[in-house]
Amino acid sequence: MRPAPLLLWLLFGWLLFAICTSIFPRLLMLWAIMGGMLLIIALYDLLQLWMQTFPHVTRKAAGSLALGVWCDVELTIFSRYKADQQIEIIDDYPPQADIENLPQTLYLQANTGVATQYQFCPQQRGNLHFNGVHLLLHSSLHLWKRYYYQAIPQAIKVYPNFAAVTKYALFAIENRLGQLGIRKRPRRGEGLEFHQLREYRAGDSLRQINWNATSRLKKLISKEYQDERDQQIIFLIDCGRRMATQDGALSHFDHTLNAVLLLSYVALRQGDALGLLTFSGTESRWIAPRKGMNTVNLVLNTLYDLQPTLRTSDYLNAVEQLLKHHQKRALIILISNLRDEDNEELTIALKLLRAKHLVLLASLREKILNEVLDAPVMQFNDALRYAAIHEYLGHRSQSQENFKNKGVIFVDTEPEQLAIHIVNRYLDIKRGGIL
Repeated sequence: MRPAPLLLWLLFGWLLFAICTSIFPRLLMLWAIMGGMLLIIALYDLLQLWMQTFPHVTRKAAGSLALGVWCDVELTIFSRYKADQQIEIIDDYPPQADIENLPQTLYLQANTGVATQYQFCPQQRGNLHFNGVHLLLHSSLHLWKRYYYQAIPQAIKVYPNFAAVTKYALFAIENRLGQLGIRKRPRRGEGLEFHQLREYRAGDSLRQINWNATSRLKKLISKEYQDERDQQIIFLIDCGRRMATQDGALSHFDHTLNAVLLLSYVALRQGDALGLLTFSGTESRWIAPRKGMNTVNLVLNTLYDLQPTLRTSDYLNAVEQLLKHHQKRALIILISNLRDEDNEELTIALKLLRAKHLVLLASLREKILNEVLDAPVMQFNDALRYAAIHEYLGHRSQSQENFKNKGVIFVDTEPEQLAIHIVNRYLDIKRGGIL
């Protein structure tokens, strides 16, 4: 039980009247009568509130949500009292989320229910939990409030925002990847695998013409080729401390997951098999390469609750684990946030990988580097910072060249552009027949 603001204001008025009574003693009897009436009314209202039964609350929320996407959560409150009630309600929502339209004040008619909604936006992937609801029940005269907590445990899963990936998928279905910045490079030669015969089109080379079919059908018939299928793509995903770096609303790790989802969709539509291995996290998660669009759901359910840790990235151990799991030649896509001090260990790890696999190394670069370079140099400290970043980027560029000279396909990009860059590289590899 707790006093309501109205009761406090009445007590404050009674106190002011007591000051007036000290100046005009003739008002003492009236002051005492007022105090007694206030006490009787307050006790009556308190007793009436104590006799009220609390309403019952249920919650309706989706079991799966997308990161950073607003959705509605519905609360239904059922009155179990014979008279009308006024309540204040707030949901015990997960702290890793933003909300709007809470708390709320509601009026319940006797023995009826009312439904209300508030807006909920998760700000962290993984398993989030609602615990219960907090209620404040008002007395009939609004002099008291009574607190009540009802436990309504509910778990929800927050996935990467796959709505954006769905948008990319629609573009891919309509062969419009170029609108995303994903380029379709011309083939080297005539292609890798024969697909079908079709009528000659302007631009087909003479080597594509099937002369036997042309002679038989009395019109030019060309051979159509497709990229080689049934190849294997394996992501090697760093969960170390650098992947927790945050540029804007999403961390480098969140951008990595978005890129993995997009390339997974594109590769699976190309007929390739997809797998992944995580390293330097709380646990290592492995998916053996498999085909079929259902693999996208498997990737989502494997990675949605994964978070970067404070551990140092152990590339050598990751490669050793991968080689234990998988022997057949594959395209290994290693995604990390590299530094110069990684070069020695990473060189050894990549040498082991390249003995059997084709390696694509994607390194994430912080946005602030370019922002500092674009900012005007006004003071000496600005000049020092500008020069230091230039030197850092110079060493970074030199490391890239060293890896490229050793046969590693290298991508250095800001997190927002990671998805497009690695899809471009994947399509280059497919059309060039490198794998």
